[in-house]
Amino acid sequence: MESGNDKLVIKAIRGNKKAFEQLIKQHYEQIYRTAYLYVHNEEDALDVVQETTYQAYLSIHALKQPEYFMTWLTKIIIRCSGHILKRRNNIVPLTDEVLSNLSVTDHSDQDEAINLLNAIGQLKENYRTAIILFYYYDYSIKTISEVMEIPEGTVKTYLSRGKANLKKSYKEKGDKCHG
Repeated sequence: MESGNDKLVIKAIRGNKKAFEQLIKQHYEQIYRTAYLYVHNEEDALDVVQETTYQAYLSIHALKQPEYFMTWLTKIIIRCSGHILKRRNNIVPLTDEVLSNLSVTDHSDQDEAINLLNAIGQLKENYRTAIILFYYYDYSIKTISEVMEIPEGTVKTYLSRGKANLKKSYKEKGDKCHG
């Protein structure tokens, strides 16, 4: 049975511009959030959203399975984010703007959120992608495997190594704080 979203995707695949526009509007927040998690600033995230929309529009006809629209779109977001990061020489600074946008009332929680964002930003791109997709978007190992175009075992390795690197960076920060 097809969902309403699948029907929209099918219309978009067939060239219906209004259906494509409606899909983008429907998923705009998720597209933006994913882009922002990669590029860490509003201007670049908006560039990624724009480029993603353009690339998706050009290639929507190639989507074979409408139920995988978001998986397909996420691949495009990651690829476009990667291009932006390469243009910036893979430097992802955590700006004051990002810090001020974190809406956490308890300062210790805010410090932890900032530390976690910093630590995730320092991970290798493959580890960062797997961590973001798994923990921020609750994608399954199988879906991450499809998005990243790698075997499921490799996804598990990236998650494991990414978590190990995060633990290591937290331990190093703890050692610096305690002496």
